[in-house]
Amino acid sequence: MKLKIFVLTTATFTAGLIELIIGGVLPSIAQDLNVSLSTAGQLITIFALVYAVSGPAMLALTAKIERKRLYLWTMLIFTIGSLLAFWSPNYETLFISRIINAVSGSLIVTLSLTIAVKIVPENFRARVIGIISMGVSLSIVLGVPLGVLTQEFFGWRILFLIIALLTLMSMVTIQFFLGRIPSEQTVPLKTQLQSLKSAKIISAHLVTVLALAGHYTMYAYFTPFLKSMLHLDTYWISAAYFVFGLSAVSGALIGGILSDKIGTAKSILIIISTFIVVLFILPVSTISLYMFTIAMILWGILSWAISPAQQSYLIQHAPASSDIQQSFTFSAIQIGIAIGSVLGGLVINRAESISTNAWAGGALMCVALLCAVYSLSRQGFYLAAKQTQSS
Repeated sequence: MKLKIFVLTTATFTAGLIELIIGGVLPSIAQDLNVSLSTAGQLITIFALVYAVSGPAMLALTAKIERKRLYLWTMLIFTIGSLLAFWSPNYETLFISRIINAVSGSLIVTLSLTIAVKIVPENFRARVIGIISMGVSLSIVLGVPLGVLTQEFFGWRILFLIIALLTLMSMVTIQFFLGRIPSEQTVPLKTQLQSLKSAKIISAHLVTVLALAGHYTMYAYFTPFLKSMLHLDTYWISAAYFVFGLSAVSGALIGGILSDKIGTAKSILIIISTFIVVLFILPVSTISLYMFTIAMILWGILSWAISPAQQSYLIQHAPASSDIQQSFTFSAIQIGIAIGSVLGGLVINRAESISTNAWAGGALMCVALLCAVYSLSRQGFYLAAKQTQSS
């Protein structure tokens, strides 16, 4: 079982790498392709939007296909998209490659998660969600800082060639170490969407959207923030991404353990409330590198701690549609990333200082907290249905 979880985590690492690595090299892409920084930022936005839409749709459309075969074909398409990005002679081609990678990447991550929660005991679900999320977090730890350094010497394009090679290696790993996984019963997308009629469930997904939007309003433009506010060079920027990534990895695990120990409701409220404080003090902390490092570590931990708590919460309150709720969660994450990257670009264009991005993100987190309180105070449709049946 541990080997299977490792294989699934490896797949999410590869898929997460191509989305996250681009944030560290946005200035280089903008300069090379002769576009503005905010226009380059839309490469993050389009990836997130396509990912959000394709996740649930692809899960429904591919339900009858044996999972291992689906994995391998999806990763092959993912490799093609990565090679297209490596070759891209202009912004438009790179834009298309992002769409290809978003569709295939969404299915890779969703398959990893839905399979993982079915092969562990119920009391370890939140923890294994955290472990799978660590696959994406590890792409921050290793991919983003190494990507920043690599592009300094070889250019940003080589990063996509490396990703293509890593994906091929992951395919070999899956072929040899992951057994045949039966297809699942097809659930029509219309039926899946009915779960969103619950105010408790839809507001829970809004928490994820707003939390990630608040996070990415700042994180999508972390490189220019570090250059502007702390005047860091390439090596120190790479070090900052590495520390942030380590914090994110631990945050995914901490979020899962915290949810298992004190419950999802308390975990969500604690994580979001702390996130608000950290985002508002982040620009102020730049007066000292030591203060900023502490604030950045907390920011990194919180950025991934929310995911296991949210997904475990949805599994508890919508067990009949748990698979699609997990897919919706990843869609909500991507919608939040899209909103945050767009908002961050608008703030950069209009504000006098990039520090305003952190405060704008903090404001979105405040709205996320209100949505969390609302969701926690609502009776779920699952509980209501059980009460109706018992009466």
